[in-house]
Amino acid sequence: MKKFFAALMIFCGINLYAQDQIEAMKKWTEYMTPGPMHQLIAKMEGNWKTVMIFTDPESGNEMKSEGKASFQLILGGRYMKSSYTGEMMGMPFEGFGLDAYDNGNKQFVSIWADNMGTGIMVMKGKLDEKSGALVFSGEGYDPSIGKNMKYRSVSKWINDDKTTFEMYGEVNGKEEKMFTMEYMREK
Repeated sequence: MKKFFAALMIFCGINLYAQDQIEAMKKWTEYMTPGPMHQLIAKMEGNWKTVMIFTDPESGNEMKSEGKASFQLILGGRYMKSSYTGEMMGMPFEGFGLDAYDNGNKQFVSIWADNMGTGIMVMKGKLDEKSGALVFSGEGYDPSIGKNMKYRSVSKWINDDKTTFEMYGEVNGKEEKMFTMEYMREK
């Protein structure tokens, strides 16, 4: 009888373990499967011409520079890799990013690195349901003040072939627009 109960306990333990494994695999599958928010990111896939517009907050004067951006879905549509080349304030500028929607945390995540620094900016965001814009916030090092600065960005789709990206920074406790980037899809 003891052998029967021992065998029954082993069988039940194996069965419970198998059920736990099935449930765990189901959760992993849900977590790893691209969904509607990944389709939103996918709208940027392709090659784009850009115009970056800096506005001097004191004078209101604008400085414009042109560039090119490329967006490519990677890892089965789970992530968007981007690269940019152009000019910033008369100097060659290049950078790259990685954007994702984290199904588990229910938020967008973006990282950015470029040749104007040695750090990586990390931002997290949400979709603004009213406007349809992606709104991110985060921090990055600003050498002019010697510490991290708070940043916010807003991406808006005008149509399938045009989008805008606005970057804001907190200067002396007040948010100021740093630049606007206009993207026009290359045909």
